[in-house]
Amino acid sequence: MKKIFSILTISSLAILTGCVNGDEDFNNNKSQPYEVPAELVFANAQKELMDQMETPSVNLNVFRFFQHYLATTIYRNDARFNFTGTRKVPDNMWLALYTDVLGNLNESKKVIATEVKPTAMSQIAWEKQQANKLAIINLLEVYTYQILVDSFGNVPYSEAAKPETIVLPKYDDAKTIYENLITRINSALSTLDSGYGSFESGDNIYNGDVGEWIVFANSLKLKIGINLADVNPTLAKQTVESAYTGGVLLTNAENALFKYDSTSPNFNRLYAEVIASNRNDFVAEEGIVNVMNDLNDPRRPFYFTDVSGAYVGGTVGLSNGYGSNSHIGESLLAPNKPGKLFDAAEVNFYLAEAAARGYSVGNTAEQYYQTAIERSMQQWGVSAADITTYLANPDVVFSTANWKMKIGQQAWIAMFNRGFESWNFYRRLDYPVLTAPNAIPAADGKVPTRLTYPINEQTVNGANWNSASSAIGGDKLTTKVFWDIN
Repeated sequence: MKKIFSILTISSLAILTGCVNGDEDFNNNKSQPYEVPAELVFANAQKELMDQMETPSVNLNVFRFFQHYLATTIYRNDARFNFTGTRKVPDNMWLALYTDVLGNLNESKKVIATEVKPTAMSQIAWEKQQANKLAIINLLEVYTYQILVDSFGNVPYSEAAKPETIVLPKYDDAKTIYENLITRINSALSTLDSGYGSFESGDNIYNGDVGEWIVFANSLKLKIGINLADVNPTLAKQTVESAYTGGVLLTNAENALFKYDSTSPNFNRLYAEVIASNRNDFVAEEGIVNVMNDLNDPRRPFYFTDVSGAYVGGTVGLSNGYGSNSHIGESLLAPNKPGKLFDAAEVNFYLAEAAARGYSVGNTAEQYYQTAIERSMQQWGVSAADITTYLANPDVVFSTANWKMKIGQQAWIAMFNRGFESWNFYRRLDYPVLTAPNAIPAADGKVPTRLTYPINEQTVNGANWNSASSAIGGDKLTTKVFWDIN
């Protein structure tokens, strides 16, 4: 078996460094283990993916600033969307997803290919189990590539993760990648067989439950389909309706949760960056706080701490006083609080949008909208009486304004701790209306619509970077990804 360097693979690192080494002993470090089980590599890929999406680190994940969820007390450059200085946020996110996630997923597939059937297992059970494993890995690859496309636009895809033969991968057209991602999900769905097992260990999301991964696959298909609604209505409708028919995630019991624990380094990343690090860098932002105050939203004590009985937010892009503003709520800071890759509120909002667009998804837009809000509040332990009162608020009632505004605002509130998913809702629906008065000139006074490509790509993979930048209309924070046409 090819030796791996710690958990991260040498081959995946080469994707970004552009370096290869012909020395036969280059990957023969006797101080490293020769055999790492596929389950361990797969578990690490899951954790790296969840950490990237969950962390509030200004070096890695800045989407909470985009969405007016958090403001800073110091280090305000990141909250002004200056990501190319000393922190190089796009470089860090690119590296995390291509190397730590896709690199490990690719390595786990290689290890699976070398596994030997146990004597006591039948051939058919063995083949089905291994096929289920590979299909699940492919689903997490699809999930990761969608994040990359939605963040940057055109990205390396067909030539990515092939460092033995392609050192400087080309960038593929984002629309073409999306279409292929749908094909890959359909392939995984045709392979997954809930009558057989998959990972006996290492799956920290669904514990190897193939039936749950089928629901995950359809929910991912729904998510990708709805993003295509404005740019390719025919494919969007077909994809969304197919996903719904296949069975999507509708209840909190089905949520795709990554299980953190209470010990370092495996605790929740919010806890790691706030409590364990003893940092006072973040306060709640006035945009989300003021809207929730106006709606008397019962999720406020879960999202925020109070200041003398009131919820107060700072201003994104400015330095804000820690003591005079609300902070991240204690319920979000438990060391073992699970991370979310999908939840029922998110999926029900997608279905509300699909129904509003005229797709056949079983219920009305209003029904899914209300269910989405209910699922969000139920996750936080809001009482049934408070949920009923909130849904009766004229400013919440679905029929009192256009559907894009209603779904956009309520999804924004529900996605408080999921900045990237919220950013997608915002770019697709253009609601809520968010401003960026303290943004750097490169953002043109607006919330960014994409991340710029990594500086490292410009210097190492310059020809392909230049081609991709021209193809998308310029490597700028204000360039829109292909599906964001409004």
